[in-house]
Amino acid sequence: MKVMHIHFGTEGGAERFFVNLVNALHERGVEQRALIRPGRSWRRDLENSATIYEGVFRRISLSRFLLKWRMNRVLREFEPDVIMAWQLRASRFMPAHAKAFRISRLGDYPEHLGYYTNVETLVCITPDMAAKVRELGWKRDIEVIANFTRAKPAPPVARADLQTPADAFVVVGMGRFVKRKGFAGLIRAVREVDNTYLWLVGDGPEREQLEQLTDELGLRDRVRFTGWQTNAYGFLSAGDAFVINSSHEPLGNVCFEGWGAGKPTIASRAEGPSWVMTHESDALMVDCGDDVGLAEAIRRLRDDPALRERLSAGGRETLRTRFSEKAITDAYLDLFDRGVAKR
Repeated sequence: MKVMHIHFGTEGGAERFFVNLVNALHERGVEQRALIRPGRSWRRDLENSATIYEGVFRRISLSRFLLKWRMNRVLREFEPDVIMAWQLRASRFMPAHAKAFRISRLGDYPEHLGYYTNVETLVCITPDMAAKVRELGWKRDIEVIANFTRAKPAPPVARADLQTPADAFVVVGMGRFVKRKGFAGLIRAVREVDNTYLWLVGDGPEREQLEQLTDELGLRDRVRFTGWQTNAYGFLSAGDAFVINSSHEPLGNVCFEGWGAGKPTIASRAEGPSWVMTHESDALMVDCGDDVGLAEAIRRLRDDPALRERLSAGGRETLRTRFSEKAITDAYLDLFDRGVAKR
């Protein structure tokens, strides 16, 4: 099996899953090539599993024609069985290459279907996303395949390096700093919980506003901004709890990473977490935008070690039974085989 990936993403959970899947497919004997944007911090994590090409796709630019010419050369030489586009921009660039089975993986809800002209099958990461795509009028094939994580307990970073006391309760939030991720609400919630520190692992356009909010609330002594980390698992290992506070979260890799690292998770009742997680069984769930409820959930975990252990065990079991690497990789390989068989 030969697969050509197109991925023009930057940094975030979608990129972590891309790296995870490429590496998992390589371990299952799939020959792969990938077109990505230049300068990606995660490129080195792919280099042993795929031949890498770099390019930037812009709608109004002469460079798009050069990139298309380069892609056609690669396709003629490589002759892939499958072309897999990741998210909107890559889907728009999908070549009309009739010899290959053409897939787009949706990481979020599309506003329209105009990007998918050359796509045969859409891979949605939740049943709700698949239903919304049908409502938009998609008549071709849809598959629902979730994510998996390769997160696992890793050597913890030193708390002293982040000026954090050894006996503090540490909450970890992770992701791209955009409004929908709810980091402002997480900062406000942590203010209400004594002896609790917050590590925000990531970066993005909202960072300046989040730092300003931290100062306005007088929390600079308890909130740490680590910047973007290619491998965030050491930060998860050093923390005590993991929080997902998104107002909108289809099914980011973030939904699984706290569990994979063996940490109890608190999550908002956004789309993806609501499908994946069960309140009081493998996570504590709070309503989107409920700062008071989030603070109370953090306080419960801080004060109840037995609850932390029970939720961690529940998360590990959910990963094992519903979202294992083997199950998700098997689902992609089965989709590839069925698509190629139809040609």
